[in-house]
Amino acid sequence: MSAVAGRPRPGGVDVGHVDVHTHILPRHIPRFVERFGEGGFMGLEHIPGTCRARMVRDDGRYFRDVDENCFDGPARLRDCDRDGVGVQVLSTVPVMFSYWARPAHGEQVAQFLNDDLARTVAAHHDRFVGLGTLPLQDPERACRELERCVKDLGLAGVQIGSHVETGPGADDERWMLSDPRLFPVFDTAAKLGAAVFIHPWDMMGEARMQRYWLPWLVGMPAEESLALCSLIFGGVFERLPALRVLVAHGGGSFAGTLGRIEHGFRCRPDLVAIDNPQPPSSYLGRFWVDSLVLDPQALRQIVGLFGDTRVALGTDYPFPLGETVPGETIRAAGFDDAVRRKLLVDNALDWLGIGHVPGGRG
Repeated sequence: MSAVAGRPRPGGVDVGHVDVHTHILPRHIPRFVERFGEGGFMGLEHIPGTCRARMVRDDGRYFRDVDENCFDGPARLRDCDRDGVGVQVLSTVPVMFSYWARPAHGEQVAQFLNDDLARTVAAHHDRFVGLGTLPLQDPERACRELERCVKDLGLAGVQIGSHVETGPGADDERWMLSDPRLFPVFDTAAKLGAAVFIHPWDMMGEARMQRYWLPWLVGMPAEESLALCSLIFGGVFERLPALRVLVAHGGGSFAGTLGRIEHGFRCRPDLVAIDNPQPPSSYLGRFWVDSLVLDPQALRQIVGLFGDTRVALGTDYPFPLGETVPGETIRAAGFDDAVRRKLLVDNALDWLGIGHVPGGRG
């Protein structure tokens, strides 16, 4: 891929880290409500006299403030150099998914975001790897955009949500990732060799959990377990052994509840094993998770469960709920140099399928 050209990976554990979980926005976002005649889309309002901006929906609802490192490549690179990050994997901010929009509108939003992200990657191809976004509310359009991301834009793969909250004209409001309508998207990703990063948004129970920031603290980990269980129980992993999936936030609550999930599969196969007869535990080692659990003991648990080749550094840069010092939890967990090297560099490259550090950085 043109976006990730470089020399073979260097040796040693002091290679600049590869961070698989970072988010970026375009510097300027169109007023999609004016283009489409329908609203609900997120915009970016730059604050005069500062290097900050506000994320605001087109109906005026405020979402959050962001600093320039959320929309400016050179600003990000200054932070990377400060923190020892050699390569960032860029993906959009999940609130931009817009799965609720009409399919044609969602496709145009995805194309705009992907084109902008690809330009940022191309301008710093030795430091950035890109993941596109898809209009998953229309799987045919999503497959087409996935092919464009990989073949035309040189992106390494895509970021998708943990479920699809659909919009006007849909048969129902939410599709789990096991939904047969989404299988062609995963099939296309497997055939293209595209990495798939799963990140939650529009969390379950969000309407009743706003107090105490619970959608982020409780809803997101639950969504990630929902995504993994959907892919396992729905037979997606079984049917697509070449599919490379990485789930954010250490796989969420999946690791801590696997015993319950496995027991449920065995004690009530009539309810659980209806689309795939293989037990959940048989898929350990088939997918990746990032290291963003913010607790050394929890990190040791997920490395022990998923394997030391299936956990990669993720920070959620540049947002405050992420890891402030990249790799801090990995270093605090007490792994030896060989394992630490896998978590900080090698596992990310294996998931991305690029086999080398972009630009041969070391």
